[in-house]
Amino acid sequence: MPLPESSFFLFGARGTGKTTFLEEHLRPALLIELLSQENYLNYATDPALLRRELLALPDRSWVWIDEIQRLPPLLNEVHWAIEKKKLKFALSGSSARKLRRAGVNLLAGRALSRTFFPFLPSELGRDFKLEEALIWGTLPLVMSSPHRKETLKAYVHSYLREEVQAEALVKDLPSFARFLKVAALLHGKELSLSAVARDVGVKRPTVENYFSILEDTLLATLLRPLDASVRVKERTHPKFYWFDAGIVHALREDWGALHPADRGHFFEGLVLMVLRACQSYIGAFDEIHYWASADVEVDFVIKKDGEYFAIEAKSSERHRPGELGGLRAIADLPRLRKRIVVHPDIKTQKTEDGILVLGFAEFCRRLESGQLWSRN
Repeated sequence: MPLPESSFFLFGARGTGKTTFLEEHLRPALLIELLSQENYLNYATDPALLRRELLALPDRSWVWIDEIQRLPPLLNEVHWAIEKKKLKFALSGSSARKLRRAGVNLLAGRALSRTFFPFLPSELGRDFKLEEALIWGTLPLVMSSPHRKETLKAYVHSYLREEVQAEALVKDLPSFARFLKVAALLHGKELSLSAVARDVGVKRPTVENYFSILEDTLLATLLRPLDASVRVKERTHPKFYWFDAGIVHALREDWGALHPADRGHFFEGLVLMVLRACQSYIGAFDEIHYWASADVEVDFVIKKDGEYFAIEAKSSERHRPGELGGLRAIADLPRLRKRIVVHPDIKTQKTEDGILVLGFAEFCRRLESGQLWSRN
């Protein structure tokens, strides 16, 4: 991701490399690390301290405030400094949840918003190995560790401690821990909130809040169905994906080879991560949904410039015409421009009815270059 030229929020789950990116690309005139308890207390007890420090800076200087969600009131001073001194801010954090709950308007459009994700295949180059990515994920924190299993287990525990308990996001931590175990089994699947509530032993509104916490802390995506009607009896429940395969395995405490029934869900999750990362980094498209009728579905329906692109992720090594029922069923969608099926490793092909067949590496290349949206 290139460094924005104007003020921006940079969100992302812990371990995605936000701090490393900003340290490499930004030389701020002022750095404020709110994870430091001393800094936190200083600014919490005297918010005007920030304005006094900002007044001492040259106009148009860069300021980096890390973990901004810990003190939302500081954004009032940030807003003032952008308007009066033309200062530029990098505002990083692991979640926008507290900012929204505090009624903060994220600076009313005066700052861009970007989200960091695990490593893309292009960022890893020759170090990217699909089979390893489906087991260990591609979190920078994990990729750089010689002890991946231990690092992932520690990540899960630190999330409960630092993100949930420290920020008081839930009152009943044991129930939330049980919920995480259940949610680990739902990667890539359609949700039934009532069923999850029964499994966890809590009420449905509590489960809804738990899922919103996972979304807000950027650990998961609830993929909503497309609301454009193509067929009757379309499903309306969201599909649930964790942001990284390694986290799922850590929560399941299962490090063996992928079961064939799980492989497809994990491959879908990897394709979704790449899509969402490109949406954040380069504005690759506008919206992403899934579509499903009574008996068939399409994993991802992308909306870009008023047109739709239907994408299926298939973990099989060979192209099987019988796997294209969803892409054929959605052919009547108005303004549907292209249908694509992605396999782990396959030569580029096209079916007689115009469905493009791509290997994962070629899919990523075309997505990042913008070629994926062309008519070819």
